[in-house]
Amino acid sequence: MSANPPEKPHAGARHAPPPEMLAKTEVLVEALPYLQRYAGQTFVVKYGGHAMGDPELARDFAEDIVLLKQVGIRPVVVHGGGPQIGSMLKRLGHESRFVDGLRVTDAATADVAEMVLGAINKELVRWINEAGGRAVGLSGKDAGLIRAEKVNRTRRDPGSAIEQVVDLGFVGEPAAVDRHVLDVLAGADFIPVVAPVGVGADGHTYNINADTCAGAVAAALKAARLFLLTDVPGVLSKEGALLSDLTPASIAGLVEDGTISGGMIPKLETCVHAVEGGVDAAVILDGRVPHAMLLEIFTRRGAGTLVRKG
Repeated sequence: MSANPPEKPHAGARHAPPPEMLAKTEVLVEALPYLQRYAGQTFVVKYGGHAMGDPELARDFAEDIVLLKQVGIRPVVVHGGGPQIGSMLKRLGHESRFVDGLRVTDAATADVAEMVLGAINKELVRWINEAGGRAVGLSGKDAGLIRAEKVNRTRRDPGSAIEQVVDLGFVGEPAAVDRHVLDVLAGADFIPVVAPVGVGADGHTYNINADTCAGAVAAALKAARLFLLTDVPGVLSKEGALLSDLTPASIAGLVEDGTISGGMIPKLETCVHAVEGGVDAAVILDGRVPHAMLLEIFTRRGAGTLVRKG
């Protein structure tokens, strides 16, 4: 019996396709050069913000990650969990205290944070697997992926103007990333999903800011792209327009004139460190916009703020 496809209903005159079909075709044609450009490349995606609490956005994100894998890109996901950790600490009667945006983390808080991040990790793995991917959850502690070092901050005493060291407890930053386990998983067609914790030389577990963790992983992998999914459209001008293309030099100028301030500064520092560490470009995107990452990757216009070395 022939395995040929069924005959089309009309072999004679053809009708013009409906506009929505033409629009879809144009999207695919526009995406083609980007599909060719990024095939075989590594993308590191930091997933966080309020999008993590929205099941529909979580499903969209999982589908996007699976699509990237299907077209030949190697995605690595690093997730946050700050709001969820804060909520759990509040339920347990622990008050959170922050210094420069970092949660002061005693031993009890560190245990709660690791527990919550573990739960988030498995939930995200489930979303990706249900979307047709093969995700594997791990933390920076697994296979020596991330070696952490303790973070301290200094504060100037208003009375004496003396710099004082503020102990943040078990808050760390990546000192080294061993990419071997990520290479093994990617080579076996798995999608790594990483929780941002690491082990210090003292044997203690340290919680790491998810943006910082993703940037360090991207630099270790020499990724083509680092994506930071946030709750803002990207970097905005003083007039509110999206700044779509930045370099370390232009960022320094925008910080100096006050255009960039607050929590956007450490995100851009992460982007700059990543591109200076070998990442082709980093992008800050609004994770609340459905499929924002695909719009950024596969369209000419893009969807966020891209940071490149120069």
